[in-house]
Amino acid sequence: MGNHQSKRYQAAAEHTSAEQFYTVDEAIAAIKAAATAHFDETLEVAIRLGVDPSKGEQTVRGTISLPHGTGRTPRVAVFAKGAVAMAAEAAGADRVGAEDLVEEIEGGWSDFDILVAHVELMKNVGRLGKKLGPRMPNKKAGTIVANEQEMGTLLQELKAGRVEYKMDKAAILHVPIGKASFDAQALAENLAALLGAIVRARPAAAKGRYILKISLSSTMGPSAKLDLQDALARAA
Repeated sequence: MGNHQSKRYQAAAEHTSAEQFYTVDEAIAAIKAAATAHFDETLEVAIRLGVDPSKGEQTVRGTISLPHGTGRTPRVAVFAKGAVAMAAEAAGADRVGAEDLVEEIEGGWSDFDILVAHVELMKNVGRLGKKLGPRMPNKKAGTIVANEQEMGTLLQELKAGRVEYKMDKAAILHVPIGKASFDAQALAENLAALLGAIVRARPAAAKGRYILKISLSSTMGPSAKLDLQDALARAA
């Protein structure tokens, strides 16, 4: 971290305290105030779940259309051929391919945010499982489609701000909820919609407390821990 950046980070960090828990409104105000980089920083929420990430039946993942979008358009790569590939291209896919795309990703290409697949190509895509892990197209997340109509609809939703959430190996979800330039109410409503979706996605096999910790941060700034009671009371 360069001296200029560390000075800016230290100044930003004065808006939050690592020991304190904040209400949603306080956290959003503090993180917006701390987002002083020379670009419109993304606000991201990190949610630690009380599930066992090693057990498949306790996996938490899905997609949700945030009421105010995320402020950025994701890059979507699609595995499809024929009419389904044409539907994907027409709906704004950034890259469409079949075996060639599988080979490119095997070779290290990763210039995408979301992968979508036509169900008929999953037999080709399957071998990427180890390399892609949770980035694989997934029925539960809605990123495996059956026909061109489903492909067109999904692509339009993804481009309009539908976000995919999936927990990592430490049972933490990292999800963007908008930009620092968004007004505070829009960010609070996006967060409420996301938390509602996460609560509804609780696996039947999960035991004990489900949501353990929620924190909010911006791309270059510090993070603020949310008061769980306040945050979950708002879940939409």
